Amino acid sequence: MDSIDHRIISCLVADARSSYAEIGSTVGLSAPAVKRRVDKLLDAGVLRGFTAVVDPEALGWGTEAFVEVHCHGNIRPGRLRAGLEPLAEVKAAYTVSGSADAIVHLRAASIHHMETALERLRAVDFIDRTVSTVVLSTLLERPATPKAGG
Repeated sequence: MDSIDHRIISCLVADARSSYAEIGSTVGLSAPAVKRRVDKLLDAGVLRGFTAVVDPEALGWGTEAFVEVHCHGNIRPGRLRAGLEPLAEVKAAYTVSGSADAIVHLRAASIHHMETALERLRAVDFIDRTVSTVVLSTLLERPATPKAGG
């Protein structure tokens, strides 16, 4: 990847609906040249797709929490993922360092729904205990962008 690729990615992060011609005028390339570069970035897995960014609260999923998951014994990430995938409220899950085996990001429609989701999470056979932190407000949320100076 060169600096032009980084600039193309920045344009797409700012507005994924930008045309190749619009991006080209920003980065100094023709629309076909931008398309070829975007195709290469997709093929290389740098770009994983184009999507709409939706406000979860507008869809009725306004309650969120981050949950430390502590498991019985050692648990492999694949087994952990398999246990979490059936839970629709799990929006993301991460293996982490420290005492927890994973951190899980949950979204629910209400506190009552969150409580039900937590009960189902705790019922997964290998989970020993959880520690939940309910989000009160989002202070900062950034999309992934190219490194500065890239």
